Amino acid sequence: MHDSKTIQFASQQHQTTYGEHPTVIAYAPGRIEILGNHTDYNAGTTLSTAINHGTAFLLSPADQPGVRVLAADLQQSASFDPATDERLSDQHQWANYVKGVFHLLRPHGIEVDRVNCTFAGSIPMGAGLSSSAALEVATAYALIQHADTSLDPIEIAKVAQAAEQQFAGCNCGLLDQFSSIFGVPSGLIYSDFRTLTTDNVALPAEARFIMINPHIKHALAESPYNERRESCEKAAAQLNQHLDHSITTLRDVTWEQFTQHRHLIDPEAAQRAEHVIAEITRVGQAIEHLQRQDLSAFGQLLFDSHETSRTAFENSCPELDTVVEAAQQAGALGARLSGGGWGGSVVVLAREAEAETLTESILETCRQKGFQPTAEITIPSAGAHVITH
Repeated sequence: MHDSKTIQFASQQHQTTYGEHPTVIAYAPGRIEILGNHTDYNAGTTLSTAINHGTAFLLSPADQPGVRVLAADLQQSASFDPATDERLSDQHQWANYVKGVFHLLRPHGIEVDRVNCTFAGSIPMGAGLSSSAALEVATAYALIQHADTSLDPIEIAKVAQAAEQQFAGCNCGLLDQFSSIFGVPSGLIYSDFRTLTTDNVALPAEARFIMINPHIKHALAESPYNERRESCEKAAAQLNQHLDHSITTLRDVTWEQFTQHRHLIDPEAAQRAEHVIAEITRVGQAIEHLQRQDLSAFGQLLFDSHETSRTAFENSCPELDTVVEAAQQAGALGARLSGGGWGGSVVVLAREAEAETLTESILETCRQKGFQPTAEITIPSAGAHVITH
């Protein structure tokens, strides 16, 4: 499933701007992180789903050297030489995600130049639904198609990740890119970031995920994201000095081992590690609950996840906490912040029959608290693909 309105809008903008139809159209969805917060860069595990909103990236050949790119939603344009590794100015920060993909595909033999490009998306920027990864992945798929070649999906994810790290300044993991690439209709994606493998996890037919967006903008490159990653690495290194087996990441530490040894390491590092190790534990428990079709037990894990986000990892904010509290009061099965945190959105788990009334109850509570969130019942959707005319 892709967002046809976004593709139509992008195509119209491309034709208006460049005077020609696009020759390649690629699409990549956004994602919801269901469980496994900040576990990807700790070689951990996650549950996520691609959603029915995404980014379209279009291109056509150009007469002149270089890359021209239009951000149709912003009505801004930028141009660059894909052979150089220079970041673009802050005025065109969005273009760094695109340039990074162009540049980092070159070592794979995909050297695209002399093209006019357009992108547009239906993912609210800063909503914690990974608009950046969708843009990176859609760009990669379009360039690979234009070059009439192929690249392993894992390598595409790595290129997209490196673009965000090296050109946009966020030292992200692979969760967002994996989710955008490996999405499946009506199911969850289980990702193991040690083995770099994925699997599909079936959802009970009645399960629905509601995204509540309080419209608190965030940009992970400007948030404490990188600082949290450093704390996790510090915790792993210090635990390695006290356990009788090699610890390279927090994935190597069980919950029992952590609780026994946390007093021996830096208190702040231990606090951050508590959330991550608990999250990896919860992902395993969630799969067992879903196999038993136990939505109530599965949902409680989402509430537990938000609690350690709030208290241990400290990547929540008052607005997200209010949404989660409102969801709990309204009778939701589960709710938690979704994504990096410090803003973004809340994912709420509900049964289909209750989803609409529960959503309205949450929104009304939030309005009474003084802010105006929006909500949408999302549809787990297929991953990135090239759209044929």
